[in-house]
Amino acid sequence: MESILAHIVDVKKYYRNGRHVTKALDGVSLDIRKGEVIGLLGVNGAGKTTLSSILATLHPVTSGDIQIAGKSIYDDLNAYRRTIGYCPQKINLDNDLTVEQNLVFAGRYMGVPESIIRNKVQDCIEKYGLERYKDSSPEILSGGYARRVLIARALMHNPTLVILDEPTVGLDPHVRYQLWELIRNLKNDGVAVILTTHYIDEAEFLSDRICVLERGRVQLIDTPRGLMTAYQKSRLEDVFIQLIKENKEHLT
Repeated sequence: MESILAHIVDVKKYYRNGRHVTKALDGVSLDIRKGEVIGLLGVNGAGKTTLSSILATLHPVTSGDIQIAGKSIYDDLNAYRRTIGYCPQKINLDNDLTVEQNLVFAGRYMGVPESIIRNKVQDCIEKYGLERYKDSSPEILSGGYARRVLIARALMHNPTLVILDEPTVGLDPHVRYQLWELIRNLKNDGVAVILTTHYIDEAEFLSDRICVLERGRVQLIDTPRGLMTAYQKSRLEDVFIQLIKENKEHLT
């Protein structure tokens, strides 16, 4: 069994507007294992992006904790940030720098020694097929190649956990498949991946486990095969549709 990398412990995130309270996350607990891909699924507003943002330390928790090796990440956020990579949904590369310079800057920002940065940049450029564009501004890149640079940037400091927020949104199917292979290779390298996606086929293909969020809570966690077996479906998409129907019936 894979060893545990991190514990998400009863995490809550509430937003207040006067007397009104929105429970974006309402007690989420989840273990993250080394070298696995966890797919976060849920309808809009279920809490996927909120959970990803909290793991990326973009937003604090209202209560609860995230623990690495039994210690809260909030005891030393800078140390935790050096162990994670974040690939946002929105492409936010610096167009005043070349592709290569974007990667160099990311390495320096994360405190990677200069003696390592150059080799790491070259490794990422080769691994992600960016040789043609290394001296170009990111603004000329297609969506698929820009995503490759975002992933490469997130890996410059050799993180043990990578958070991918809708990494293939808006891309053509063949480009999505290319990125899928790159994401699968992260697992082969021992990196844990949190994958937020609206593409059910993507979650089924890439994920070792699926975490379905509903109204800020974990509805269920299982392997794609386990979910399809439990719900007697041949596709994960059919399972997800069934869950949506059950949730609507529960609310009526």
